[in-house]
Amino acid sequence: MLSKHRVVDLLPTKHGHFIGGMYVDPRGAEVYTNIAPAYDMPLGDVAVGTADDVQVAVDAAKAALAGPWGRTTPSERAKVLRRVAELLLEHRQAFARLEALDSGKPYSEAYEGDIARSAYNFQFFADLTAHQVSPSYTSDDGTLHTTLREPIGIVGLITPWNLPLYLATWKLAPALAQGNAVILKPAELTPLTAMAMGNVFNAAGLPPGVVNIIQGFGAGGAGEALVKHPDVKAISFTGETTTGEAIMRAAAPQLKKLSFELGGKGATVIFADADLDQAVATAARAAFRNQGQICLAGSRLIVERSVAPQVIDQLLVAVRSIKIGDPLDPMTTMGSLVSRDHRDKVEKYAAYAKSCPGVEILCGGKIPSDYRQGAYFEPTVVTGVAQESRLIQEEVFGPVLTVQVFDSADEAQNMVNGTPYGLSCSVFTRDINKAQNFARSARMGLVWLNTWFSRDLHTAFGGMKRSGIGREGGQYSLDFFSEFKTISMAMRPY
Repeated sequence: MLSKHRVVDLLPTKHGHFIGGMYVDPRGAEVYTNIAPAYDMPLGDVAVGTADDVQVAVDAAKAALAGPWGRTTPSERAKVLRRVAELLLEHRQAFARLEALDSGKPYSEAYEGDIARSAYNFQFFADLTAHQVSPSYTSDDGTLHTTLREPIGIVGLITPWNLPLYLATWKLAPALAQGNAVILKPAELTPLTAMAMGNVFNAAGLPPGVVNIIQGFGAGGAGEALVKHPDVKAISFTGETTTGEAIMRAAAPQLKKLSFELGGKGATVIFADADLDQAVATAARAAFRNQGQICLAGSRLIVERSVAPQVIDQLLVAVRSIKIGDPLDPMTTMGSLVSRDHRDKVEKYAAYAKSCPGVEILCGGKIPSDYRQGAYFEPTVVTGVAQESRLIQEEVFGPVLTVQVFDSADEAQNMVNGTPYGLSCSVFTRDINKAQNFARSARMGLVWLNTWFSRDLHTAFGGMKRSGIGREGGQYSLDFFSEFKTISMAMRPY
């Protein structure tokens, strides 16, 4: 087992900002204490960023755009991004430890998933941007029309705490690939891996000021100042839906370009003709990976009545095999939630479930007796839940899985679509026509058939309804972080 104390001792006691290629102290004196949620241990004090700090970052970004970075070619930028990826992989263990300490997720999950995928984000967008072409068309009168792609300028990135480094790099890589300068505001609960990236960017040869990282809070703090700053021309945000609404209101007077990936209430639908072993194993993984703290989580299980008893029995076996424990223990498959406050929120949903007539908690629903310290919560399975229940309609964002039963495909479809969210769902059936029909009727941005969490970075990612605005991934991300200019030139006849 890795020593959490040895790793903690290596961390600085105070974390400021990364601006202009340097780690700098904040303009103000206010700090907050960052807590390792699995241990209730302090990981150092973190600066509370202000509008003054954002202004310093904007000035650094302007200087970077006026310098050599503003004249780089796609292939030159791609070379830097590839070097960032190489350095991330070289320091994969250290980043995985930081992520496990800061978020409570298992080290193995951070190492195998988050950090590897973060590096791949830079590799992928390096390759994609290096092979872009500018479309040209000649009209009937001989005029040549060429559409060029240019940087937006300074863009603001606001990222969440559930996949801290991965979702930061998911935005950083395409923003940099298109030649922008960036101000990143990571979630206040998980600031460490974002800050560590400053050293990586410097080592990779990124010019000072191209990436700036401001710590702090959202409303009334650095996040709000970033959104409202007139020189920040676009905001890409991943997080909770009500925060997205607040960002939209704040950005509206300046008509900023916005991209939102917001909440989700994913469903796993299992038909009677599915491969039940595969379906149940995947449903358990979809519900409880990352302690259920994933926007794509399958937090609702919707199963055909004739196989419901068998599915529930198999599900409970899978859930009871989950190993709750120290995030730095390689045997752990479920760590702690991100904070005690968030754990308390999840616990209130379990208490609500207990108060509802007809609802039964089959397992979990409480803080594990062996882990009173930290922000742990047992994986929880709840049955007998009505469609209108808060457990179905609201994003719990924790290890709580509801089970509903259906008799027809139409009934299942209505259950899947019957929430305010529309991010993702999974459907398990051997009938390809049934699967395709279900997928086309689902009001979801992403539908998996006989799988979950399978992603190709070329494809569109985002949600419908209250799950977001716009799409990320591949060309969609490059388009968001670009301005388009068409130049039309009259050609003399030959």
